Amino acid sequence: MKRLKQLMVGLVTAMTLVTGGFSTLGTTVTAHAASSNSTTVNLQAKAGIAVDAKTGQILYDKNSDQSLPVASMTKLLSVYLVLDAIHDGKLKWDQKITVNKATAKVAQNTNLSNVPLRAGHSYTVKSLYQASLIYSANGAIEALGTAVAGSPHAFVTKMRAEAKTLGMTNAKIYNACGLTNKQVGKLGYSNVKGSTENEWSAADQAKLAVALVNKYPEVLKTTSIKKMWFEKGTSDATKMENWNWMLKGLSASYSKLHVDGLKTGTSDAAGANFTGTANNNGNRIITVVLHAAHKSDTDPARFKQTQKMMSYVYNNFKTVTYKAGSQITGSKTVKTHDAKQLTAKTALASGIKLWIRDDQVASNVHSTTQLKSKLTTKQALEAPVAKNTQIGTANISLKGDQLGFLGNTKTTKVPLKVTQSVEKANIFVRAWRAIVALF
Repeated sequence: MKRLKQLMVGLVTAMTLVTGGFSTLGTTVTAHAASSNSTTVNLQAKAGIAVDAKTGQILYDKNSDQSLPVASMTKLLSVYLVLDAIHDGKLKWDQKITVNKATAKVAQNTNLSNVPLRAGHSYTVKSLYQASLIYSANGAIEALGTAVAGSPHAFVTKMRAEAKTLGMTNAKIYNACGLTNKQVGKLGYSNVKGSTENEWSAADQAKLAVALVNKYPEVLKTTSIKKMWFEKGTSDATKMENWNWMLKGLSASYSKLHVDGLKTGTSDAAGANFTGTANNNGNRIITVVLHAAHKSDTDPARFKQTQKMMSYVYNNFKTVTYKAGSQITGSKTVKTHDAKQLTAKTALASGIKLWIRDDQVASNVHSTTQLKSKLTTKQALEAPVAKNTQIGTANISLKGDQLGFLGNTKTTKVPLKVTQSVEKANIFVRAWRAIVALF
């Protein structure tokens, strides 16, 4: 029987790889491919990580908890707060922002990535936002930060608070743009060394990117723009070319990887960094490369390392999709208390997608049930409960998985509901059960 089971698993896996997928009981398994041979990742960078863009499931990891300078990848946290302000109505896209002298001085530094902002001149929130993401304009994001919080230091305080909320446990933040404290001049801190710059870990950066893409997916519309003019038709007109060379048609693009964002970062201390995202056949991942060795600003090292990680994931994993309403092993039923029936059937209240290595099978997915405390008596579901009520979560894990999910957890939580009404037993039934329990 054991041999027969092994043969059946092998047959199913082979069919999945050939056909691209199969569906059963609300579960869909889909195989992927990105390149011909990438069964391992020889990542030539100090740290890196690859995760699912929705769940934060970790698919590859190298030193992802090591805190390192992140340079202009900082701007993703700043942009997150700018988008917060826009969605809260505190900023508007067509609102004009007047640039102060300290910010203009940073923006006029041609040794840095910038658009030439002028002191006393006004620019729209949208144009500064686009310059920050597409061209990594340092002065532009500093101007936006001041507009959000009132001052550069107040904005840093908001950044630090938001980083904590997002679970970025290793974050050290000193400015909105990612330059050194000396490079931002009067926007910096007098009691901080000039060489100090923002730093956090690859895992922290992945948490930030996952949060940003899920809360504000419109950010990808801007990060996918290959080139755009700033202040076109004026004496300050600047042709902005995206530093993300993996975008379709650019020098480091790869036809089998559909990359559409997010942000690069470069400094002497940070080396070459890149937070990337790709969406192959509806399966979006996020990757982070920290301190890829590079010889010059034209060296595509960070993109080569990103391609390695992305190809590894799409080559060596398949996705298992559990639709809302499907059941999952370990959370198919729940014990009841004072109900007509001793158990109630349960199902996922929302869908989830998991990545399974090619040497694993979907049956490795398992779950435990965590009930809401207000619905629980004696570790069981207290009757009565209406059909389709969310009663807690299915805490889902994958047997044999050593990486888990962002946040140093081996499980991900999905809302769990009852698929039937849980009616209260009458007083006689409850009394009889109490008597039986005595013996």
